[in-house]
Amino acid sequence: MDHWHGACTNPCSRVTPLDYTLAVMESAHGYSNGIARYITCTEGWDTLLECEQMGVQIRDTHDEFKGADFRDDETKLMFAYDYRNRHILRIWGYNLKQCLYYEMKRLRIGIYNRTVVTSLLTEGRRAGGRVVGATGINMRTGEFYIFKSKATIIASGGAGRLFSFAPEMTAAGAMSTMNSAGTGHAVGWKAGAEFVEMEQTAPGRLSGFGYAPYSMGNTSNTYHGTSIVDANGREVPWFDPFGRELKTVPERFLPSVGQRFQLGIGIGLQAYADEYKWNDLARDLPDRIRRGEFQLPLYSDLTRLSEMERRCIFGMMVGNEGKTRIPIYDTLTKAGFDPDQDLLQAPVMLPEGYQHSNFWGGTPIPHLRSLAGGGFLVDWDLRASLEGLYAAGTSPVFGAGCHGESHTMGRYAARHAAAYAKSAPEPVVDRQQVEAEKERAYRPIRQGKDGIGWKELNCAIARVMQDYCGKYKNELTLKRGLSLLNELEENEGAAAYAANPHELGRTLECFSLITLGEMVMHASLARKSSSVYLDFYRLDHPQLDPPEWAKHLPIRLEDGKVKVRELPLDFHLRPPYASGYQENYERHAHSAEEQGARLS
Repeated sequence: MDHWHGACTNPCSRVTPLDYTLAVMESAHGYSNGIARYITCTEGWDTLLECEQMGVQIRDTHDEFKGADFRDDETKLMFAYDYRNRHILRIWGYNLKQCLYYEMKRLRIGIYNRTVVTSLLTEGRRAGGRVVGATGINMRTGEFYIFKSKATIIASGGAGRLFSFAPEMTAAGAMSTMNSAGTGHAVGWKAGAEFVEMEQTAPGRLSGFGYAPYSMGNTSNTYHGTSIVDANGREVPWFDPFGRELKTVPERFLPSVGQRFQLGIGIGLQAYADEYKWNDLARDLPDRIRRGEFQLPLYSDLTRLSEMERRCIFGMMVGNEGKTRIPIYDTLTKAGFDPDQDLLQAPVMLPEGYQHSNFWGGTPIPHLRSLAGGGFLVDWDLRASLEGLYAAGTSPVFGAGCHGESHTMGRYAARHAAAYAKSAPEPVVDRQQVEAEKERAYRPIRQGKDGIGWKELNCAIARVMQDYCGKYKNELTLKRGLSLLNELEENEGAAAYAANPHELGRTLECFSLITLGEMVMHASLARKSSSVYLDFYRLDHPQLDPPEWAKHLPIRLEDGKVKVRELPLDFHLRPPYASGYQENYERHAHSAEEQGARLS
């Protein structure tokens, strides 16, 4: 990655963890995760320092950008979005995964790659019981694994192919990975864990039907602050969140009058309070294009930035963003692109495609959605509702944010899982549960070759989600969608054929996607109101955000039936927890053993 949000305790930050957490919760109108946000703001900088020890460069150690507005020359830290408050760091994160891998090897930690998890094992085979392990299948060898554990952490990805599936066309153009199938959610659901905000979805802008990430002209995220010009060289104006035009380039990177700080895009929020929103292009750009004020195509003009900004955006940041180091930076550079003199064309789209300045995402396709914040309900230890089970990461944990939060929560959850494991009784795995899961998992390789393959099954799942769980829903369509998913699993799914371990793994992922789709539909049925804040719309319950529905609706599976309960949006600040963020953090951040050591 190229930048890290919420490092609020770094030595240059003017934003406290409490400031940041309250800003997020205000922007989300409570539909976010105060626990995860406060933890990550408090420990994000510590996590970055550990990454630095592993070999990740987090400072401008070679003085490439000495003297730049976005650099602190004493610490050599570099900043993004808000240069005044300095809580978002620019880093050289291209090799983070490699550094983690070598650190794990150094610590002799067992790694089981290419393994699709198929189930969680529970004490006495009971859904809702203590988690004592997991099962999985190696997608290269077909071996069946049984893992026994005192503590288990779900840290899996989201579901890149739940609402759309066209891998040959979309894989390179999707921001998220097409490999993600919501497996962690699915196995947790079947084990009886509670989930929150599964009804929240968002436009599938980054689903791969646009362009390769960051390959086209834009002014969002990594390219924040870049000038946009039209075909005649006319520059699109920038504005602050309150509608005031910004006259100079440096103003794009500073809070405006009336703002304490800016949060920056990419932290898992669907909306931002103006007090914390970032500066952006004219909000009415689509209308101005329709009127002929700006002529397509549009272009990113990096030459209008300072030499330091230009070199940082296209060199340092595009050179470290997740999917851009090789396919974008290397390809464009070898093709002769020179940001000192060349323009980068934005895609030519319908005018509404320019409503969001991340132009490479393409024009939104109305019926394509994506998961947007739903996940495990966790406590201040990041423990799920099942004993022995913890969750970490912005896909598993509801309302959690982005990658910086993922790394930090992983560190925090592991600390608590390890403390729990020290005193937990030995796990006892029920052999009947294992054998039943083994029989289910291997069923596709025993089917006749006339059964459908995993791609056909995945395509059907995506079509059901598009048609019956799109932006606008009602009770009849949701129930029909559930019925169709059940029919897919019992008919086409039961006869699905896998010819090798890879296809077997993909087929099992399809069953996880069916489960995930059911979770989204059940949660959607439970919320009998519409909500702007959740981007959730029920045609049969059109009232927007009535006060009586301002609450979480945790769902879980018990004896084959879906159970729903109500939970206040601020449950994390109510009994049995303390009423303040810092007090809760101090009570829970460290194990009893560590607390004793700190006190002494």
